[in-house]
Amino acid sequence: MRQYRNRLTLIMLTLIGLSMLAAGLAMVTVFKQSHIQLLEDNMVREIRLLQTMMEFRDTTGTDAVAYYTDKSLQLEAVSDARVTFILKDGKVIGDSESDPLTMDNHAYREEMVQAMKEGRGITIRRSHTLQQDMLYVALPVQAGENFDGFIRLSVSLKEVDKGVKQGWIVMGIGLLVLFLIAAFVSYRVAKGLTSPLEKITRVARRISRLEYDARVNIHRKDEIGQLAQAINGMADSLQTQLRTIRDNEDLLQSVLNNMTGGIVMVNGAGHIMLVNRAAERMLGIDAEVITGKSYRELKQHYELMKLMEEGLESRTSFHEERNIYYPKEAIILLDGVTMMQEEEQDTYRGMLFLLQDVSDIRRLERMRSEFVANVSHELKTPLAAVKGFAETLLGGGVTDEKTSRSFLQIIYDESERLNRLIGDILELSKIESKRIQMEYSPIHLATFFDTISEMMRTVAEKKRINLELDIPEELFMEGDEDKLRQIFMNLLSNAIIYTQEGGRVHLTARERHHSGDADDTVEFIVKDSGIGIPKKDLPRIFERFYRVDKARSRGSGGTGLGLSIVKHLVDLHHGTIKVESELGIGSSFIMEFPILQETDAEES
Repeated sequence: MRQYRNRLTLIMLTLIGLSMLAAGLAMVTVFKQSHIQLLEDNMVREIRLLQTMMEFRDTTGTDAVAYYTDKSLQLEAVSDARVTFILKDGKVIGDSESDPLTMDNHAYREEMVQAMKEGRGITIRRSHTLQQDMLYVALPVQAGENFDGFIRLSVSLKEVDKGVKQGWIVMGIGLLVLFLIAAFVSYRVAKGLTSPLEKITRVARRISRLEYDARVNIHRKDEIGQLAQAINGMADSLQTQLRTIRDNEDLLQSVLNNMTGGIVMVNGAGHIMLVNRAAERMLGIDAEVITGKSYRELKQHYELMKLMEEGLESRTSFHEERNIYYPKEAIILLDGVTMMQEEEQDTYRGMLFLLQDVSDIRRLERMRSEFVANVSHELKTPLAAVKGFAETLLGGGVTDEKTSRSFLQIIYDESERLNRLIGDILELSKIESKRIQMEYSPIHLATFFDTISEMMRTVAEKKRINLELDIPEELFMEGDEDKLRQIFMNLLSNAIIYTQEGGRVHLTARERHHSGDADDTVEFIVKDSGIGIPKKDLPRIFERFYRVDKARSRGSGGTGLGLSIVKHLVDLHHGTIKVESELGIGSSFIMEFPILQETDAEES
């Protein structure tokens, strides 16, 4: 802006200087012309006065040249002008500066020609005799028969030029002072014009640096004020639009970051433009590192990369499912969607790839299929036994009453097994669908386990198993008593079943205190000295219908759903369960429950 101010000042000074120079030239010209005009008028009057007052002699006499030369000298002394007498034919007969006899004919001098035509001849030219500019004024004069010719007066313009020069000096000093004043005023005016523009420029630069809160503090009603208002209005509009854009970006970013499905956007050139958090987790990549790079950087997921490549080349949508093995093994459902320019439907922008982890869905489908198969298998065995023994009895092939009763007992036992199996299936279905109502109440654990030990001690005594309970008398907890009884009955029953005769089953409870904000809990350990569980089976023992010893489990009347039900009931109590076991030494089921259960209101 300083350059603009200097240019504006220079332009104003140039215009002022040219104007002042033109005015000075005009003034000098007028001064010179008026001075010369005044000299012309005076010289005309002097010639007319000479014509009236002077005695003219005959120009043909021998002393005519001397006479008129002498008169010209006298007149020059009086008028301070060169006086020349010229006859009508151009012959000089008297001159105050030169010898008339040596002077050439003046008939064709400019002032003489003009005087003959117009009655007055006036001209300015340089005198070769005197070597200076002269003003010549000639008038025709006729004095009877004695003189018929012209009287010419000439004066030097040296004094006029001197006066003009002095005028130039005085006027130049004045113009210089005025020019300096004008320069100061021009600079102030230029600064007054450019200062608001500098403020507007600074604000515009701040706005260009995304500082949309910058405003021009200028209150004027001229064009600059209107420009300032326009800049402020533009900043307000940009600020509003930016706020809207940022809100939309935040909303979009929040949606992308919180989506459970992954999103990878690839442009037409094959460069990754967008990766959300879900895609980062699924593919084990870093969005900051991979954004802007080629999709071929996903080479650790070769099958997904090939699908992307095929979609980008064919520019067609697809719906495919692939396995990935990094960062963990998973089944990924990949949808490829082509992106087109909204305004121009034929403009290809790239593809949007939607990734969905369907591992759990496929696992559940597999579990459902296995469940149906397991249920069918579990139902088929007792049904086949019931059908076989019933057909035998109905066919009359058994006449012995003892054998018949044995067959009927088998049919009854198998039907009881079917009833337990169906009951466990229904119970597990209700638990998994969250359709059972939990009724929490304070439970005195010592009293609670006394009732359980009474029911289980008879079964334990049949195998001479020592059942021990170590429950502190002062220990209380909150829970659903029926569901807790179902948990411990299952665990103690399994412990007794899978412990050899003369073995030992021990149940202990103790309160655990946690530091920080964690709630206190109650830890239960059901430990037996039974056959143990192989390490390879430990991760699967809580699955439905999973049996470590299938023959013995089925022979004991188990349905294979007990531990699965236990696991779900522990989860409903917001607890945890884990198992530790060594083959041939025994197993320990360790559970931990919160002392106080959270209500629905607290959970929400």
